[in-house]
Amino acid sequence: MTDSVANALATPDHEQPYAALGLKSDEYARIREILGRRPTSGELAMYSVMWSEHCSYKSSKIYLRQFGEKVTPKMREKLMVGMGENAGVVDIGEGWAVTFKVESHNHPSFIEPFQGAATGVGGIVRDIISMGARPVAVMDQLRFGRIDHPDTARVVHGVVGGISFYGNCLGLPNIGGETYFDSCYQDNPLVNALAVGVLRHEDLHLANARGVGNKVVLFGARTGGDGIGGASILASDSFSEGGPTKRPAVQVGDPFAEKVLIECCLELFAGELVEGIQDLGAAGISCATSELASNGDGGMFVELDRVLLRDPTLTAEEILMSESQERMMAIVRPDKLDAFLAVTAKWDVESSVLGEVTDTGRLIINWHGEEIVNVDPSTVAVDGPVYERPVAYPSWLDGLQADSASALPRSSDPDVLRGQFLQLLGSPNLASKAWITDQYDRYVGGNTALSFPDDGGMIRVDESSGLGFAIAADANGRYAQLDPYAGARLALAEAYRNVAVTGAVPAAVSDCLNFGSPENPEVMWQFSRAVEGLADGCLELEIPVTGGNVSFYNQTGDVPIHPTPVVAVLGVIDDVARRVPSGWQDEGNNIYLLGTTSAELDGSAWAGTIHDHLGGRPPAVDLAREKKLAALLAAGARESLIASAHDLSDGGLAQALAESVLRFRVGARVWITELMERDGVDVTTALFSESTGRVIVSVPREDDVKFQGLCEGRGYPVLRIGVTDKLSPALEIQDVFTVNIDELQSTHGGTLPAHFA
Repeated sequence: MTDSVANALATPDHEQPYAALGLKSDEYARIREILGRRPTSGELAMYSVMWSEHCSYKSSKIYLRQFGEKVTPKMREKLMVGMGENAGVVDIGEGWAVTFKVESHNHPSFIEPFQGAATGVGGIVRDIISMGARPVAVMDQLRFGRIDHPDTARVVHGVVGGISFYGNCLGLPNIGGETYFDSCYQDNPLVNALAVGVLRHEDLHLANARGVGNKVVLFGARTGGDGIGGASILASDSFSEGGPTKRPAVQVGDPFAEKVLIECCLELFAGELVEGIQDLGAAGISCATSELASNGDGGMFVELDRVLLRDPTLTAEEILMSESQERMMAIVRPDKLDAFLAVTAKWDVESSVLGEVTDTGRLIINWHGEEIVNVDPSTVAVDGPVYERPVAYPSWLDGLQADSASALPRSSDPDVLRGQFLQLLGSPNLASKAWITDQYDRYVGGNTALSFPDDGGMIRVDESSGLGFAIAADANGRYAQLDPYAGARLALAEAYRNVAVTGAVPAAVSDCLNFGSPENPEVMWQFSRAVEGLADGCLELEIPVTGGNVSFYNQTGDVPIHPTPVVAVLGVIDDVARRVPSGWQDEGNNIYLLGTTSAELDGSAWAGTIHDHLGGRPPAVDLAREKKLAALLAAGARESLIASAHDLSDGGLAQALAESVLRFRVGARVWITELMERDGVDVTTALFSESTGRVIVSVPREDDVKFQGLCEGRGYPVLRIGVTDKLSPALEIQDVFTVNIDELQSTHGGTLPAHFA
């Protein structure tokens, strides 16, 4: 028997499995209060997925509002679409706009690494399509457990395989990202996927259902039983100790179906055949119908029988909750419906007209001729629970911060320092990620200007003018564990700097905030501080947060991951021909260090790798200084004074020098005595400190005077520390150690293949 609205009215005391669907008893009571009756099983399915943590942001809303409140007029100037839509959109000039977003697919990627990661890429790409844009690039930010743990290889192979399969099949270049290994992610890896798309201003589309009588059309892949409640329910609970107990089917992706769907959507947009559009990701039809209706005129009628199914045995509730991939929902005017269906038929994309927009203010869904859903769509999609979770300062934090790395032994012995340098260079988090990134296509489409191993990825948007964008994403869970406010600002500063070293001007931010359970007051304190730090940082830099994602419940048992706020920064460059790579190529260029070095080894790679230590306070962040540095680098790139630029972050100066040598296999002679004297630091600090606001650049000798004048004019500290040397295939740090390029290469490049190849 169908659980219709009439049946719900007739059986008010019918027991319902709300707890199994992730709803608390008070939430269920509220649903009954909203409806004035018990929900039907279809309504219960909709509320459960839409009120899940993953979809509703019920624990984070009160904090995320800061991103919309802490803004200046300058931050709004180029912002065409901000938070609340599928993805943010930024005006980059010449009639072009860029849309980008980063999202999590963490829990599904632990249970089914290949499919979980693949559909993470597919989902974020559909967010980009739904804005009216052509997807042009992807990136990923990955966190795995200990590199030598028996289960890590399973997750790594699956995740990397899923990302490369889906992205390569779509024909989208993967232009960067990051990969870290840490035991805190052992049973809860992070798979954060980022996608970028480009569009003309006039092609912008939004997710709303306006225009009474307009048709609701579902098109793309058929609906199956895969992923029922997968991301929405699974990501709204933590794993129990001993592994996952919840195992809803993870979504299965078909990149070739998505590739066709992209082209089909772009043709629909070009023909102005769509009034509103929404991708189907987490919560599937429940999400698409309720969000479109609530963002529009407020009413929609749908006949669920018209949904094209892969599995005819699915119940109405399963159809509503299915997270089958490669599906879109469009609002289409009746007079354009035939033209719309002609385009979908041309691309061999199946479509079905489910219903129409109404003026009832209700979302009504019928099944087999009976009304199974009759709700105010805003109560499903917008007005869900808003929690002010208990917040508590972590009981362990003062002790952790007091345990400074300053007490760790430091050596001045050249042999010891050489050994530490090589140990860091080959450590899992600093070693080359080429084994991963070589599985991704970085150049397909022909518009990639920079990609891994450069600090930021860069794509040409306009072939005639050379207009392009750069993007970088960063996070440091160790720093955020020590101080989540500073950790979020450090992630922002590093991503901002990584964009700046390419020659682009930072313009906008997207974020994916990965934390433990919101029901843990200490986690909520970490979260609140991280959001505050990021919002304050963006206000100071005057770049807006355009959107993003919150991922809670990243913990196993009572043990949460380190707070990991991933921050993606997008920048604009007038001409990609003036891009700046991250390593030197020419003989006899002078190497300069921009910025100053302090004794900041707390939370550093040196402390973690050499001494297995985490404690103290993270490096100080001076965002005004970062802003000044970015402006300097943009001016240097514009005037073609800088041949290469590499930011200093994990591993400090020594790591940046090694990577700059390895980028094009050009050696360097470096001296650091003057640096040590100027900044009052010892040799360990000079080599491995992770002080912020620092970049190494190489400058052709003929441009030396101009470059130094540029730095002096802007009041930024600069020091010549070396010279590039093509004839000597080595990194020589005078009076400290020399390592030839082959040893650098084998040390840096051998770690991941040794574990996974």
